[in-house]
Amino acid sequence: MGYFGKLAYSDGRWTFGGPTAVPFLLVDVHDSDVATIDYRSVDASGGRFYLGYEPRIYFEEPDAGDPVDTQAEAQGFTRWVKDAAGTDVDPDDVRRLMAAPDGAPPAEDVVEEAVEKLLALAGLPLPEWPTDEDMPAG
Repeated sequence: MGYFGKLAYSDGRWTFGGPTAVPFLLVDVHDSDVATIDYRSVDASGGRFYLGYEPRIYFEEPDAGDPVDTQAEAQGFTRWVKDAAGTDVDPDDVRRLMAAPDGAPPAEDVVEEAVEKLLALAGLPLPEWPTDEDMPAG
C-alpha cells in the first residue's frame, strides 16, 4: 500500500491537511499513484492538475471527467509559482511531469518523486513525508 495524505504549502511552510493562507499549494496523494495538485493565488485564480495518473484513468472511469488541459494548467501553475515564490519556471518542464491525459504510465514509480521534482522546479522546499511511525495506531 502506498502513501495517502494531504499536504498544504502556505505562509512559507508545509502543514498536514488544509492550507492556512492564500496563496497556497495543496498536494493530495492517493496510494502513491495519483497526486492532485491544487493551487490558488490571492486573487482567487488557480487550477488543478494531476501527477502520476488522472483519477479518471486510475479508477478506470474515463468518462468521469474531462482530460486535463495540460498546456493551460502548466501555464497557470507557472504564473502561480512566479507570483507565490518569485521563481521563473518553463511551462514545458511542468507539463512533462503531469499525468498524461491519455493514461500513459508515469516515469516515476511513486508519485511522491514527481511531486518533489515539481517542487524543485518551483523553488519550493520539500515536505517531510510522514513515515509509518508518524501515523496513528490502528
